[in-house]
Amino acid sequence: MTWVAWALLSAFFAGITAILAKVGVENVDSSLATAIRTTVVLVLAWTIALVATPAGALALPGRRTMLFLALSGIATGLSWLCYFRALQLGEASRVAPIDKLSVVFAIVLAGLFLRERLTWQHIVGGTLIVAGSLVIAWRAR
Repeated sequence: MTWVAWALLSAFFAGITAILAKVGVENVDSSLATAIRTTVVLVLAWTIALVATPAGALALPGRRTMLFLALSGIATGLSWLCYFRALQLGEASRVAPIDKLSVVFAIVLAGLFLRERLTWQHIVGGTLIVAGSLVIAWRAR
């Protein structure tokens, strides 16, 4: 499968996640809900890693890799805590589009820190994502 297929599957599962999470946080503290979900992800990820990774490749990566993976894990955890709290307080159909502004943050941060070349497609696409998120999330009172 190509990276596009994997990315589409990721988006599909993220969409399902929003609906399931919204129902899941109805009668529980959002932090506890995040901890439960994280535990499930932990077990699933380790099961897949142990089954799919060749035995010789199970060695721990270097310190720099571990540092950045750990920092990524912290950012993911903070994102999930905020996301679950937002779902608890708001409608999934409005929370999810704002959460997808992460795409715009990733584009900008990739340009700044990874020195990725940002093209006019990045600028136009990012602007459309921001506009679309605001249109969906904004509600006239």
